[in-house]
Amino acid sequence: MNILLVEDDPNFGTVLKDYLELNDYTVRLCVDGKEGVNAFQNKLYDLCILDVMMPRKDGFTVATEIRVMDEDVPIIFLTAKTMKEDMLKGFEVGADDYIIKPFDSELLLAKIKAILKRSDDERSQLKKQNEFTFGKFHLNYKLRTLTIGEKKTRLSPKENDLLRLFILDMNDVLSREKALLTIWGHDDYFTTRSMDVYITKLRKILKDDPSIDIINIHGNGYRMVDGNSDQ
Repeated sequence: MNILLVEDDPNFGTVLKDYLELNDYTVRLCVDGKEGVNAFQNKLYDLCILDVMMPRKDGFTVATEIRVMDEDVPIIFLTAKTMKEDMLKGFEVGADDYIIKPFDSELLLAKIKAILKRSDDERSQLKKQNEFTFGKFHLNYKLRTLTIGEKKTRLSPKENDLLRLFILDMNDVLSREKALLTIWGHDDYFTTRSMDVYITKLRKILKDDPSIDIINIHGNGYRMVDGNSDQ
């Protein structure tokens, strides 16, 4: 499991990083909010731990920007404040939990395990789903068939996998890295070019319903939108 730790106190951050690594997590430590956002843009993480008070970008701003890129990754805030307003703000921007300094490291570890287990359970449930309806289309993931009206299209394995990812992240940004690592297993120039080809193929297939479109999100990836939805 990969954890992004954004903490501006280098001593505390290093101690916490070492502790988490002793418990078999891979941890990237960033010392300010801007560095944290940049790190998230360049790698997939299973969980983010963000200090609230940081230079360049505070934890709330970092969480807001992370939520634009990934609405599902769990976020834990670390703060020295006990103000109710700050805690409410943290949950409003997408926090899964809030820990007030100083805290027991074992308590943090227990919260991380609980959040990651819940997140993994949710992903497992999604992976069990094989049929999806979006716009005027119906996707049977198991049979790799996309149906609209009387027209049925047999998808290639990668078209099928990529379309399913888009459906699961409908109206949200699907990062290039997430798609490449999930479907191709690695992220390099050749797999990126390959994915671009499949995106083009999917766009042609989806033209049968004008309300469905795949748009480019500069610097992040793609977003499949349903023009008939309220999002």
